[in-house]
Amino acid sequence: MSPIPVTLIADDYALSPGISDAVLELAAAGRLSGTGAMVPSPLWPDHARLLAAAPAGFQAGLHLTLTGGLSPLGDLGVLAPGGQLPGIGRWMGWSLVGRLRDPAPRRLIAAEIARQLDRFEDALGRAPDFIDGHQHVHLLPGIRGPLLDEMARRYPAGRVWLRNCAAGPGAILARGVAPAKAGLIAALALGLAAAAQRRGIPTNRGFAGVYGFDGDFPARMRRFLTKARPGLLVMVHPGYPDEILAALDPLTEPRLAELHYLASPAFADDLARADLVVARGQTIPLG
Repeated sequence: MSPIPVTLIADDYALSPGISDAVLELAAAGRLSGTGAMVPSPLWPDHARLLAAAPAGFQAGLHLTLTGGLSPLGDLGVLAPGGQLPGIGRWMGWSLVGRLRDPAPRRLIAAEIARQLDRFEDALGRAPDFIDGHQHVHLLPGIRGPLLDEMARRYPAGRVWLRNCAAGPGAILARGVAPAKAGLIAALALGLAAAAQRRGIPTNRGFAGVYGFDGDFPARMRRFLTKARPGLLVMVHPGYPDEILAALDPLTEPRLAELHYLASPAFADDLARADLVVARGQTIPLG
């Protein structure tokens, strides 16, 4: 039997030079399936040119950015006071109380989604291979609807896939890695795959990679890969620490630990022992 392809997607491309450098190094080494780009970053235009030269089959996606210390590409009104994107907690609160269902914020969100897709396409000259969200913001009611509508309007059915962060309770408990956090993210993803399918938008068929950015990352990755099935997507966050990253995100050393492991012979050995291979291009299984 052939090895099972597992999709490894690095988040946060273009957030800082150290993240982009790490992603491109791992792409060249065949250790990643793709990366999601944060196009509101002022680094994006220059880093897009580097991403365009990545090896064939390496997927470039939009990492929809509505959080993370950056500024939106356009006016988000009361959703981005002072022109600064709010934290994920603020978005979750707005979503839970139904504020994002109102027509005015829905229009603002839809316009920002369109601007970010335009900026991606302008830089790379093509549609993204996939779309996901920084801090999983694309899962939230009030955001997922405008995103799915824009994807269906803009792209032919099946052309661009969407990250589904759903995972079954059994899989989460079997991995034993940050089960409360993984369970919350899986709960937020309920119904997303079905809504995407109704619009002809494919999704991955399994999700892992949630942890507390602490402890032994290689051991955690081995748990993520245990009993992997075709369609599994594992998110990773490799990066070299730098001043730009430190100003935006306190999680610097965990990114370096991920990079060192993913670039190491130990990761290749762990894949081989699990009879897995990093999925690339058309080998990425979607549902």
